Amino acid sequence: MPELPEVEAARRAIEENCVGKKIVKLIIADDPKVIDGVSASEFEASLLGKTIVSAHRKGKNMWLCLDSPPFPSFQFGMAGAVYIKGVAVTKYKRSAVKDTDEWPSKYSKFFVELDDGLEMSFTDKRRFAKVRLLKDPASVPPISDLGPDALLEPMTVDEFTKSLSKKKIAIKALLLDQSFISGIGNWVADEVLYQARIHPLQISASLSKESCATLLECIKEVVQNAVEVDADCSRFPLKWLFHFRWGKKPGKVSGKIPMTMQFMLQVIEKAIEVGADSSQFPNNWIFHSREKKPGKAFVDGKKIDFITVGGRTTAYVPELQKLNGVQSAKAVVKQKKQTSKRKGSEDDDGDNGVDAPESAVEEVTENVKSKRGRKPGGRGAKPSKKRKSKESDDDDSDHHAGDDDDDADELQAGDDDDYADELQETKSGKADELQETKSGKATKNKQAKAVKTSKEKFTSKKSKNQKKKAK
Repeated sequence: MPELPEVEAARRAIEENCVGKKIVKLIIADDPKVIDGVSASEFEASLLGKTIVSAHRKGKNMWLCLDSPPFPSFQFGMAGAVYIKGVAVTKYKRSAVKDTDEWPSKYSKFFVELDDGLEMSFTDKRRFAKVRLLKDPASVPPISDLGPDALLEPMTVDEFTKSLSKKKIAIKALLLDQSFISGIGNWVADEVLYQARIHPLQISASLSKESCATLLECIKEVVQNAVEVDADCSRFPLKWLFHFRWGKKPGKVSGKIPMTMQFMLQVIEKAIEVGADSSQFPNNWIFHSREKKPGKAFVDGKKIDFITVGGRTTAYVPELQKLNGVQSAKAVVKQKKQTSKRKGSEDDDGDNGVDAPESAVEEVTENVKSKRGRKPGGRGAKPSKKRKSKESDDDDSDHHAGDDDDDADELQAGDDDDYADELQETKSGKADELQETKSGKATKNKQAKAVKTSKEKFTSKKSKNQKKKAK
């Protein structure tokens, strides 16, 4: 996603290639969701024939100064990107426009042709960006609402520490707040917290002055390093969390680290230097992670975990980024409670497994007792369909409880039959019915009765024939 380094790379590309040139052609997309507060025709009429004087940025917003107002401003959103035909501008994961695509792209929202033939386009596939036409972009929202720029307006250690001491929210959420400090997005926040060894959920006000100083220094280093290489992620330092954070699930890597030819040569040279002895490869190489646990997300041999902070997926390394102070004690208590709860749950499951057969016995016993209470020779009144349906529904709902389903299946498969037969034979002397199943349906042994009756008739007939022969 475009953050300060990516937007700064776009600003520099425009500054280097477009300044001093006149706009001779302009195409504004008919997309009110992105083109904010002005019609496409009005936008085009306001800029045509004007000269680009300079390009400016604050946080993740950019605007162009022309030889007269109004000026176009760009809020990049999730996938906003600047493309200049024939000029390499940094691409990032969600820009979704390739060099081989049609030009201008079908996702283009703002397209200009300059008097020397150079063409520039602002695209946005996901339509979360905003393109505005303003008299003074820096004096009105959203730019006027932004906090100090992380690159251009760095705070002193005292200012930064004082600001954090008033904030009782998670440090990751605070860094994402553009009114506190502008330009830091999700990946930059994760990176600086990893470099500073600070847990993303640590309350800002609880950070020591030393931790605040370290964090401020990490913000400067990460932002400056990313800007120096024009936000080309393949040139970010190998030790950065950035290269390993895109799995979004603990222990999963979603892709390979992008590499330039220069970087590939550096890796090959280093491998040759140590005689391809993998034990001598640098500790921060992903090679070691792949060797130890294939398919797991690790940085420098340490596991990356993912949580949600400030509504954003957050990558951090639990082994290095730990909660401190009161939060640390609370985390320990919470973990103990969860462990105890899991243990109790396991014990409950075990008890259910033992008691289940007894419950089955009690159930069948009740069935036998109810049979004994019926009128002699009668089958008893048939339960109404409504009642049957209700009983079935009630019992069915009991079987959706979760882990007990497997136990229930085992009981229905075998144990209940034995208990039912023993009880029925002992109390009534007859095995006329099978036990009542868990689903609440009593199955009568009609087939057994039919066989018994057939045998009695056959015995009676055989006896009569024998008497006849004897006579």
